[in-house]
Order: sequence, then structure tokens, then C-alpha cells
Amino acid sequence: MNSDTVVMILAGGKGERLWPLTRDRAKPAVPFGGIYRIIDFSLSNAINSGLRRIFVLTQYKSISLARHIRKGWGFLSYNLGEFIENVPAQQRLGENWYRGTADAIWQNAYLLEQLQPRYVLILSGDHVYTMDYAGLLRYHVACGCAATVCVQEKDVKEASGLGVVEVDEGMRVTGFEEKPERPKTVPGKPDRVVGSMGIYVFNTDFMIERLREAATRDEFDFGHGVLPGMIRDGLDVRAYVYGGGAPAYWRDVGTIESYWSANMDLVGTSPELNLYDDDWPIRTHQGQYPPVKFLYAEASEGGRMGIAVDSIVSTGTIVSGGRIQRCVLSPRVRTNSYSYAFECIFMEDVDIGRYAKLRRVIVDKGVKIPPRTQIGYDREEDARRFTITDNGIVVVPKGYKFGQ
Repeated sequence: MNSDTVVMILAGGKGERLWPLTRDRAKPAVPFGGIYRIIDFSLSNAINSGLRRIFVLTQYKSISLARHIRKGWGFLSYNLGEFIENVPAQQRLGENWYRGTADAIWQNAYLLEQLQPRYVLILSGDHVYTMDYAGLLRYHVACGCAATVCVQEKDVKEASGLGVVEVDEGMRVTGFEEKPERPKTVPGKPDRVVGSMGIYVFNTDFMIERLREAATRDEFDFGHGVLPGMIRDGLDVRAYVYGGGAPAYWRDVGTIESYWSANMDLVGTSPELNLYDDDWPIRTHQGQYPPVKFLYAEASEGGRMGIAVDSIVSTGTIVSGGRIQRCVLSPRVRTNSYSYAFECIFMEDVDIGRYAKLRRVIVDKGVKIPPRTQIGYDREEDARRFTITDNGIVVVPKGYKFGQ
């Protein structure tokens, strides 16, 4: 079955709700968890599931994403029919760029016509989770259905950011509504909805014909047009429950707060998302950086001590004094004496000056925090300079220069 399947990863989104982290990069290229990019999770899941024919469909500010794929994911052998190929938007079917998820697949249907796989697995490149897709593919084949949607029960409060699915007792999809204001809840569970994970399986020939028809009706998105239309037409669309109904980690990190929360999930004693599972490695590209260093000075020099507690600290980092608590540090971060950071995310090449204090702050690449700077303690002051969420998460954008 794996040899009969092609994976298409949708990775062209702007990620407007993640601004300013997406100011210079596509959402799937946003760093996550210290050493990863968000797209590494979908790619790793596919490879670990034995799926080795993968197209990554890009569009918005894709250069860093394309570079990451080239450097970190070029190990498959074209001679053996394996590949991870970056496919930029090309306006192959007219003057329009991708107008939605379904249109992105339709504009690249020629790739499927060349390879002629029996099945197409469609993934989003901006979700954080681990999943073996083999079970999903087996379910789709056994059902003999037109399409299969991967779903998970979610809190009703999250429904406005999800596709909400209605299913009958046989897991046939009877309704699909994208980001509803008044979602249909699970029967008997008024606080829960069945949420689409943006993971779909189609029989290739059927999907191409359906997308051809959808394009004539200006239906450019799976959630807003194609899938609801299939259900209205009485086609057999099934739901596959991720995790089999047991708790399973899946996060759409499409907002600053959800992105920050997912990073904070990693620093707990027993995180739900296990990055240390040898049987399911999350692959990425890593620079050739030296080991992490923690510096300590004797009392005669002020008792300076570099400490990181409940934190992820990546290679090339120097904790030269100061205290890091519940933080995620990407490569080549430096923290200096008497500084303090709590529940922060520091991306590559961030330098935290002496006596600086940061709380619940995301600092993008290449920022030098001056000595004695405080961020995360005065909301009004932070709002004058930076993006700040309703819950007080502050974002310092890439390359920000203080005092200018």
C-alpha cells in the first residue's frame, strides 16, 4: 500500500495569525522546539510510516522552507523511486496562484497523473504531532470510501479554528463545516466537537475528477467547498479517529498563543509529545555547532552561575550566568550574567544581556537584548514596541534593533 501512495503536503500558507513570526517565512518553516521547523513533524511522520514519495507544495515566502528541505531532507534515493520534492506555485492552470487547499492540489494534479498512485495522502505542513499513517491508509482501503478525513475530539472552544465534522454510528461523515461560529457538538458531550485534522486520503482518479469539477464551481478549498459538496452529493466520506479515541497529541500551532503553548508543552517532566522516542524519530537539519556550555564563577567574582531548569537547550548555546526556567533555547543562544528568563522561546543567535529579565516572551532570530532590559513585566510598555497577545505573550521580531 505504501508504494501505491503519494503524499502531498500543503505548505504554502501565510500564517497571518502567527505574525510577526511569519513576516519573513512560511508558517511550516517557523522554528519549533529548539532545533526543528514545524514541517519536520509531517515529514517525519511520513518517512516513519514508510511513505517515501512526497511533494511539498509551497507558495508564500518559501525560500527558507525550501532551503531547510534541501539541507535536511535530501537523503532519499531518486534511483529507488524515493523523493521529497519542493514544488513552488507555478500558475500552471492560469493566472492565479493557489486560492485554497484544494486548488493547490488541483494545480499540481499533473504530478499525480505522471506517477499514477492509487492513493493520495494530503497533509498540512503546519501541525505538531506524531502519527503512523499506515492505520489511516488501511482504514481507507477497507472502507472502500470516496475519501477519509482524520479527526480528533476537541474542546468546543477550539471549534472556531477547526473544520467540525458530524458523523453517524458507522463513522460516515454526515456534515462538515469549516470554522463554524455555532458548531455541532458530539451527541451527549456539549463541550466537545469532532475536529478535522486537515489530513485526507483519496483514491487518486476519483480525487482528480472531483477537483476538476470543483474548479468549475470556484470551490478552491477542501473544508469550505470540496468535502461539504461531496457530503451533499451523498458520497461516502468516512472519519478516522486519530489515536483510536485515546488521548493523542495534536496541535494546530496557527496562533502565537497556541505556538507558545505547544513549545511550553515540551518542557514538562513527562510531555505528551515525546521527542525522545527512538522508534519514532523527528528528523531535521542541524548546523555543526559545538556542545552546550554552562558557566560558573567563584563567589569572589559575584557568585555568577548559569542555570537552566525544566528547559530545552540546543547545541551551540552558552548559559554564561543567569537563570533559565521553563524555556526553549534554539542553537547559539547566549545568556549573560544575572539575567533571568521564564517561559520564553529564544530562536537562533539571540543574546540576552546582563541583568535582563524576560517573562513569557518569544524572541525571533538574531536579536540582542540589551543589559537590564525588561520584557513581559509592563504590558503598556511592551505593546508600544512589540506584538502582544491577549494573554500577554510578547513577540520580539526577527532582527529587531533596540534603541532605533
